[in-house]
Amino acid sequence: MAGLEQGLVQVYTGDAKGKSTAAFGLALRAAGHGFKVAIIQFMKTPDYGEHRSFQRLAPEIEVKTFGRKGFIHRGGARPEDYEQAAAALDCAREIMLSGKVDILILDEINNALYFGLLKEEEVLDFLRQRPARIEVVLTGRNAPAGIIAAADLVTEMRQVKHPYAKGIKARKGIEY
Repeated sequence: MAGLEQGLVQVYTGDAKGKSTAAFGLALRAAGHGFKVAIIQFMKTPDYGEHRSFQRLAPEIEVKTFGRKGFIHRGGARPEDYEQAAAALDCAREIMLSGKVDILILDEINNALYFGLLKEEEVLDFLRQRPARIEVVLTGRNAPAGIIAAADLVTEMRQVKHPYAKGIKARKGIEY
């Protein structure tokens, strides 16, 4: 089956829920057409519900996670966090340049930028290396202006109402 004729750069950002979910929906649609999708997750561990689902969709969808348990607070990153982010970007570059995928999703990379785990210029350099037929999707809050400028499509999720305001905690199968 032929791959994409033309790939673009997409960004899903904003302060509301749904950025990763939108990217994963794209992965599901693409897999249905026989496209190969790689998802590189920054600052996550493989204990989210989507991992079980994506295992069922292999080999069309492959997921690799780079992160540690727990949260990173601005200014509180550990050396391991920087190492994991660099390894994730290196892995993404290797996959992108291999020619073996049609769509590459960099889940939560914007957060890795926000927390200073990666430099904006190194991600922009990564995007400049993108082969023309590869679709690259970047997710996460706080997408920097340079990433937004480099993208062909930018969607900003805006929170209008959220159950957290009523004290409803994250629910298994819905938020994670």
